[in-house]
Amino acid sequence: MSINWAGQPLRSLEALLGWVRGTTVGGAGVTAGLDRATYPTKVKVSNAEMKRLDLERHEDCPAWNYTISPRRPKPLK
Repeated sequence: MSINWAGQPLRSLEALLGWVRGTTVGGAGVTAGLDRATYPTKVKVSNAEMKRLDLERHEDCPAWNYTISPRRPKPLK
């Protein structure tokens, strides 16, 4: 995105979304949308909940770069 953005001032959300949408990753396009919903803040996630996440940390900057996959369904008894 930084090449597409070229350091232009981010004056509007529409401009930002345009730059994001104009980005390609390995030849694939990028999708971006604006979510105007409000969400609660300061929600605490327990250590047990964090351990249940299907979280795969990336090799580069693992604290910031990770993939969260949907939880696998529990097997039926």
